[in-house]
Amino acid sequence: MKDSVCGIGKCTGCMACTAKCTKAAITIEDALDSYTAKIDGSKCIRCGGCERVCQMNRPVEFRDALFWKQGWAAMESIRKNSSSGGAAAALSQQFIEDGGIVYGCVFRNGSFEFECADTKEEVLKFAGSKYVKSNPQMVYREIQGKLENGASVLFLGLPCQVAGLLLFVPDRWKEKLYTIDLICHGTPSPRLLDKYLREHGVDLSGIGDIRFRKKDDFRLCVNGYAPVTSPGRLDRYLHSFLQCISFTESCYSCRYARTERISDITLGDSWGSELPEEECRKGISLIIVSTEKGREIIKRTDMMLFEVDKRKAVGANPQLVAPASKKEIRRTFFEVIKKGRKFDWAVFDCYPKLCLRQDLKYILMKLHVLHGNME
Repeated sequence: MKDSVCGIGKCTGCMACTAKCTKAAITIEDALDSYTAKIDGSKCIRCGGCERVCQMNRPVEFRDALFWKQGWAAMESIRKNSSSGGAAAALSQQFIEDGGIVYGCVFRNGSFEFECADTKEEVLKFAGSKYVKSNPQMVYREIQGKLENGASVLFLGLPCQVAGLLLFVPDRWKEKLYTIDLICHGTPSPRLLDKYLREHGVDLSGIGDIRFRKKDDFRLCVNGYAPVTSPGRLDRYLHSFLQCISFTESCYSCRYARTERISDITLGDSWGSELPEEECRKGISLIIVSTEKGREIIKRTDMMLFEVDKRKAVGANPQLVAPASKKEIRRTFFEVIKKGRKFDWAVFDCYPKLCLRQDLKYILMKLHVLHGNME
């Protein structure tokens, strides 16, 4: 029998197979640079359930977009609290107002997992970009149960997580299932994040919240907006993320990095928007609608919507046409990490000039030679 569901290092981490297996025969092996869905032969009953829900073994349906828009939540407080234009929160709150329930990613007790929201206030816990792998394993069966009982469910997640859910839920229950995927650049293992934070004196399980960005300000902050490292410079965790060297292996061959989408709605940042600079600073969402179900939600939601130049939108979101390129320097990064050396040194070994430039910027700002945001 096979010793893995989809091959060594090929797992996307959607966790659909672990949720499907009733014998707890599957574990996700996290090698830092890759995931593998390992099968315990002593527990496996060879039912084939894991393979049937694995997106690496099954085809998924892609659709051309009905239309592209850009805009933001009409309610200013929603937009202000969001990484981008607040489209996800506005759509979620409208879905709940219409009688449905919403599932999204939250940070809780040191983990990035998924929870249900059935009030408009609860939707706020989903706010904020999360540049790390999250785990929807515990909600697959819960969502199916809600659908079987007649509830309308909206799921917000990464494209691979949406694919896992669509393969997990039988077709007869999908009429009331609505999906929103978030444009994904790739995701690192949560063990990498934990390593980075511990090396800077932060226990991931002991903090109340974590933020990876505030609008276009990329900074890893905990417990409010307290930077993990010296303010005024880009931290090494986000440095590695933005350079696309910290993702797990499957991200570099992502099948969802294309303009055709699998969800009802796709959301991201409308980088490079031609709208006024003041609005860009507040955050603008890119909105791609691919189904009539998606169109229905958009029509009912109070948002300010504008036309968008598709060519510019794709140019500013390259993961809409191709996955991140796997750089040769990525091997060096993980070799250093796996030798037990510090995260900061692993990034420095890969990008010494960029790191020195950031360090110099911080020193000049501290000496008040260079002016900038030191918060």
